Amino acid sequence: MFSKILIANRGEVAVRIIRACKEMGIETVAVYSEADQNSLPVALADERICIGSNAAADSYLNQKNIISAALASNAEAIHPGYGFLSENPEFAALCEEKGIIFIGPGSNVLRAMGDKDNSRQLMKEIGVPVVPGTEILHDPAEAKRLAAGIGYPILVKATAGGGGKGIRVVEREENLEHAFLAASEEAKSAFGNGDVFLEKYLTSVRHVEMQVLADAFGNIVCLGERDCSLQLNKQKVLEETPCPVMTEDIRKRMMDAAVKAAKAANYVNAGTVEFLLAPDGNFYFIEMNTRLQVEHPITEEISDVDIVKWQIRIACQIPLDFTQEDIHLHGHSMECRINARSTGQVDFLHIPGGSRVHFDTALVQDCLIVPFYDSMIGKLIVYAKTREDAIRKMEAALCEMVIHGIHTNIEDQLRLVRNPRFQKGDY
Repeated sequence: MFSKILIANRGEVAVRIIRACKEMGIETVAVYSEADQNSLPVALADERICIGSNAAADSYLNQKNIISAALASNAEAIHPGYGFLSENPEFAALCEEKGIIFIGPGSNVLRAMGDKDNSRQLMKEIGVPVVPGTEILHDPAEAKRLAAGIGYPILVKATAGGGGKGIRVVEREENLEHAFLAASEEAKSAFGNGDVFLEKYLTSVRHVEMQVLADAFGNIVCLGERDCSLQLNKQKVLEETPCPVMTEDIRKRMMDAAVKAAKAANYVNAGTVEFLLAPDGNFYFIEMNTRLQVEHPITEEISDVDIVKWQIRIACQIPLDFTQEDIHLHGHSMECRINARSTGQVDFLHIPGGSRVHFDTALVQDCLIVPFYDSMIGKLIVYAKTREDAIRKMEAALCEMVIHGIHTNIEDQLRLVRNPRFQKGDY
């Protein structure tokens, strides 16, 4: 087992990884920007190293400084969390070159599966259904010709990156050229790659993802699905498991497809295979997230598997000590993402409690919410035996949560869980 791990991230995910390491007897190194010098992960880690100024490009995306910090602290491995460099093949390759273990899949897998066009082609080859679409397109005229055959509405979609960037919905042909150029430019700015392709824009579908764990010995286990359909500006807002409309037949087929996808990609570590689930029970591969997901805690709740600890064990060449037959999914869990709508000081903080209620966060009393990073400041997670009980528990927890000094989306989440359509699972 590793003796020391560097966490190349910040906020609640850095806290999550540090806690897992403490429970495993592993020392931790927190890297931080100048803006985060008084943050909770910096306080909790055994060692701490400043890697740059406030901007992410100068700190959490500064590969050279992070590698230098790992070498200076004698860390054997780097856990990238999610976001920042977690799916960056160049960073994983740099870790490999320097003899540092990257806790995630290898750089070749990151490169292959991070390219949505490449991953689509691989899924086609192995018989996993994909959304009807095209290969990489190079100009709007070519896009218009092929879009006519697919039919509108259509998605213009970047091959690189994620988080809703580089995606445009096009309802009519006259809007396609502008959307094509805008998506390409946004993707190039965000990910350094402006390649885009077209996909049929499917309506009345659910965004359902399957969590897999794969070790270096060919063992792959699927831990069930998460429904991530509730989104704002293509960013997930509330996730739950199991999916309210999932049947045993669809689950079995989708889990088999996820394992098949991971096997074809020679995948090792934790990963998520994302699908669109249509009302008729058909589903379509959209992409594979080659990292820990924000919403992983709800899967941990219903599977009793600690995904972060298994990421670390797998990176340390330890085989899974359970099989698919050992996984017994139970109960219902959901997560509300709590986002800041303003910056400033948290001058009063009350975190809800109770049985199977927890708040993954790096917030502490009087901490500062800075404007340089993602707006998510925590994840409220509940577990209950039934979906109805989970909804009631989430409503009670949201009512109890108090974060004063900044504006948040807590009231929006309350309206969501109280919505009759959500409560019926009809969304």
